[in-house]
Amino acid sequence: MPENTSPIPSSLPKPHRALGLALLLTLFVVVGVLAYRTSESIGIERMREAATHQLDILAAAIDSEVTRHASIPSAIELSPDVLALLRASEEGQDMLQGPANRFLQKLNDHLGGPAIFVLDPKGRVVASSDWIFSDNLLGADLSYMPFYRDAVTGVPARHYAIDHIRHEPGYYFALPIRDETQDWRVIGVAVVKSGIRELERRWLGQEAPALIVDHNGVVLLASPPEWRYATLQAQGKAGLEMVSREQFAGQTLGALSLDIRLDGADEGKVLRLPAHLRGDVNPLSGGRPYLALSRNLPGTAWRVVVFSDLRPVAVQAATHAALADAALGCILLGALYANQRRRLARGREEARAILQRANQELENKVQERTVDLSDAVERLQREVAERQRAEQTLRAAQDELVQAAKLAVLGQMATGITHELSQPLGAIRTLSANAVAFMQRGDLATAEKNLGIVGQLAEQAGGIITPLKTFARKSPAVSASVDVAQAVDSALFLFEQRLRKQNVTVERGIEAGAWVAWCDQNRLQQVLVNLIGNAIDAMAEQPKRCLSFAATPQDDGRIALSVSDTGSGFSAMALAHLFEPFFTTKQPGEGLGLGLTISRDILRDFGGDLLADPAPGGGARFTVLLPVCQPNDDTKAAA
Repeated sequence: MPENTSPIPSSLPKPHRALGLALLLTLFVVVGVLAYRTSESIGIERMREAATHQLDILAAAIDSEVTRHASIPSAIELSPDVLALLRASEEGQDMLQGPANRFLQKLNDHLGGPAIFVLDPKGRVVASSDWIFSDNLLGADLSYMPFYRDAVTGVPARHYAIDHIRHEPGYYFALPIRDETQDWRVIGVAVVKSGIRELERRWLGQEAPALIVDHNGVVLLASPPEWRYATLQAQGKAGLEMVSREQFAGQTLGALSLDIRLDGADEGKVLRLPAHLRGDVNPLSGGRPYLALSRNLPGTAWRVVVFSDLRPVAVQAATHAALADAALGCILLGALYANQRRRLARGREEARAILQRANQELENKVQERTVDLSDAVERLQREVAERQRAEQTLRAAQDELVQAAKLAVLGQMATGITHELSQPLGAIRTLSANAVAFMQRGDLATAEKNLGIVGQLAEQAGGIITPLKTFARKSPAVSASVDVAQAVDSALFLFEQRLRKQNVTVERGIEAGAWVAWCDQNRLQQVLVNLIGNAIDAMAEQPKRCLSFAATPQDDGRIALSVSDTGSGFSAMALAHLFEPFFTTKQPGEGLGLGLTISRDILRDFGGDLLADPAPGGGARFTVLLPVCQPNDDTKAAA
């Protein structure tokens, strides 16, 4: 069979192209209309269900608010005071009215709110719960009200009405009171007025239009409130005036006619509000459609109507129509895409093969690099371990150097300490021998005085030895709250003999308790001992020997403790190399050049530092930076 080698046309002829475009547009229109109608039908049904649920809630709220006092009249006819009042003649009712009023007042106070009163057979109020108020109902003639006319015939009644005394709307429950001693004849009517203020508050909170209509077609409650006391349809003036007199205390009815027909609204009815009502609901709403749904309330002659705006349904239907057309367009585009996809499938396969080769090469390089990184990590771990061991060895050596420096200082002060202790010890020996002699003679008072002096001298010797023991003790560094002034005093105590011997003036400008640092007191004292010893040595050949201390706050929150002397000071070269190990400005054999280096390392261990610069007026000044003790630091130390 020969192959057909005729070329495929790249595009349709113009007549066919126009026809195809027209068919395509027709298809989009048909799909959009079908989607719109279907979505609109479903949306209206859902809105009908939502409106039905709203009606159920409103009906339950109305029934709970209005009919909760329906059983109270039954309790009134059982009261002996009420029965006695109704059985008495008009002349004798004045004496019996008080107990009946108080009974109704107590009942009203217990129930919380409704007005309770009793009518005689003529429709006159003979007892009322509001008898204590000036605008009470006592003596009012309510014979014109429908609930009285029904109840006096022996039929329980309930009606919405407005009394002409207070002009407050309410729902009235009336029950005939029968006298068993008079063959159950009706001798009065018990009435309870249930307030509807809470119902009005809830009703005015409705966003969509909603109505409560009585059997006369008069709107009792409405949202918007402008529709209250309007009529659904235009009615005769005479009939409205009669209803106004009997139920609404002369309130004007029918001033506004809604012109709304609710035929078929029990199942839901789509309607548009008349033009004269649209501004009451929403000035921008125009003539949009509403779904009206109504329901008769059981036990009342009321009808509840809610209006649901159908504009969201229309918007949703239009959206669904647009989505349906978009879906159709996606399907057509998908068909074009599938055709293009087949043409590009081979190219993707080739690209995938290239990508796999590149991925394999990358994995090989990653494996090689991983091996190199593993070796580097192992070398780094070994270096870290070696550095940690070296640091431990260095710290141990540093501790030994600190201890050796302490012992060296103690050795230098041995002569002065011996002199300080020899005097109290000699006095103790003499006074104790005298005390023995006085005791042998029987002079106990003199012996007691000598022994008291011996105790004071022993305490003085202990005061000399205790700081030396504390300074010489070898202990690990433990940070705690340290009074800077106390640390300075302890260091000065160790050099008391040298300072006195060399006539060094000490200016101690630090008050006790004014500056509290967070550090190790023993280590801080060692640093101060080193700085004081260097200052004494530097001032040995100076005519003026003054050693001064001062403390100031730093911008970073630390304490700056300055130790200044009037020695020869530093040269530029000495200041540049001052903290290098084994660098010293002393004569050979007088120092190793490690004191300042070790002192700075000690301070840096607990967050401090050591600085040096020329002192104002000549000499050297060392600044010890110390961290401040925070409130929570003491808590940590205690824990």
